[in-house]
Amino acid sequence: MPERTSYDAVIVGGGHNGLVAAAYLARAGRSVLVLERLDHTGGAAVSTRAFAGVDARLSRYSYLVSLLPPKIVRELGLRFAVRKRTVSSYTPTVRDGRPTGLLVGGGDARTRTAFAELTGSEREFTAWQRFYGTTGRLAARVFPTLTEPLPTRAALRATVDDDATWHALFERPLGEVVEETFSDDLVRGVVLTDALIGTFATAHDPSLRQNRCFLYHVIGGGTGDWDVPIGGMGALTDALADAARRAGAEIVTDCEVTGIATDGRTAEVTCDQGTVGARRVLVNAAPRELARLLGEAPPPPAEGAQLKVNMLLTRLPRLRDTRVDAREAFSGTFHIAEGYRQLESAHQQAASGTLPSSPPSEIYCHSLTDPSILGADLVRQGYQTLTLFGLHAPASLFTADNDTTRDRLLAATLAELDTHLAEPLADCLAHDADGRPCIEARSPLDLDRELGLPGGNIFHRDLAFPYADPSDEALGDARSAPARWGVATTRPNVLLCGAGAVRGGGVSGIPGHNAAMAVLEEG
Repeated sequence: MPERTSYDAVIVGGGHNGLVAAAYLARAGRSVLVLERLDHTGGAAVSTRAFAGVDARLSRYSYLVSLLPPKIVRELGLRFAVRKRTVSSYTPTVRDGRPTGLLVGGGDARTRTAFAELTGSEREFTAWQRFYGTTGRLAARVFPTLTEPLPTRAALRATVDDDATWHALFERPLGEVVEETFSDDLVRGVVLTDALIGTFATAHDPSLRQNRCFLYHVIGGGTGDWDVPIGGMGALTDALADAARRAGAEIVTDCEVTGIATDGRTAEVTCDQGTVGARRVLVNAAPRELARLLGEAPPPPAEGAQLKVNMLLTRLPRLRDTRVDAREAFSGTFHIAEGYRQLESAHQQAASGTLPSSPPSEIYCHSLTDPSILGADLVRQGYQTLTLFGLHAPASLFTADNDTTRDRLLAATLAELDTHLAEPLADCLAHDADGRPCIEARSPLDLDRELGLPGGNIFHRDLAFPYADPSDEALGDARSAPARWGVATTRPNVLLCGAGAVRGGGVSGIPGHNAAMAVLEEG
């Protein structure tokens, strides 16, 4: 039960963004209550012993860190760290009947050789360096703005200070610059994948949702690096919960919020344990849930588009491409069926209502970089984790029969992986205490049911470019602190601090930080 009847701020949802907001506000002397529906905090950023009797703590939903600003870790005094991966990616393929692939990592010389062996020249590697040199400069300029008041479109363009880059990434479909820059189909596909994580789109989608997804995937940390959380993703949210409690925030779990009533100055938050008052309410949930709590019409439906799979192996499988060590190939992002044309074909099939015949996916092995998530016995025996993220699997494909469709897609996805392995993946799967294979899969509908992600959308809704959009002024006074920080809703004293806020999405803490800054700015 909450200890008080009224608080300066009540935060609905104990995911990582809500915990960031709680920690900042409590450190500033505000009375803060966090209400969480589940029996634990963390939301999608948790570590879980997913398999019965097996001492392996998997990052069950979210699994890599890029967008978390170091300033949040520093300012909140978090006991949390990440570790860089030595390999960026490996993409297996078959050329002239021979198993081969593209390994990106291990230094420029090695990567240059890998490009030349795959494509027959150094042209693609030179284009790769030039392209990612450009995105690196963009990241260094844009990322610091994410924890500042929202810039206008013109101000962000001036910050980018590169009209060609702005035009290519903010105004034209990403496919145009990819096709102009690269010639090899596989290389094009590797670039495009960052635009499709959790985003059902083509390279030439006129909405530019693929551009917005790509932008957030290449600006993290000012470098675009995707790092491994030491101790698993739960280590971050545990550290955030500890920081919030140390600062004086109160956290109540097993407490589902059922409604928010407000006159714009004060609010009442009703949960299954009663009603508490608040000067401000910060909602760390999807805009769909916000509308439900306020009794408003729901926003347009959001839809996720991914299959999420967690596995534990007794050993890594051997590859058909014998030139690459499996420990290197799986330590970065292992791309499956993600050539440029393959991605387009998979999207066309899914858009027509059928499962892709060659499901695209990407895989990585957390335990190669951070074995601490495994028990000592498992480490000694050589066990490894695998996390798979399948693309172009929209929620609409699962509505008729979620369980059957999920199982069919999982089987097809693993079969696609097996085409690049020298042994079936099934031969490498560990078994739990009940003798079952250590593998679990989640469809978008599963993620909606378990985590409240609308349609399984990991971003809560389509990502937005990180600047002020005049069309959002209907959410409130554009001069108000919540609007200036991109966290405004239709009610002046109710703020959105989850992934659906402007500059939300990913494991970042940015919406939580920005909502807290808006509250503190208003006093």
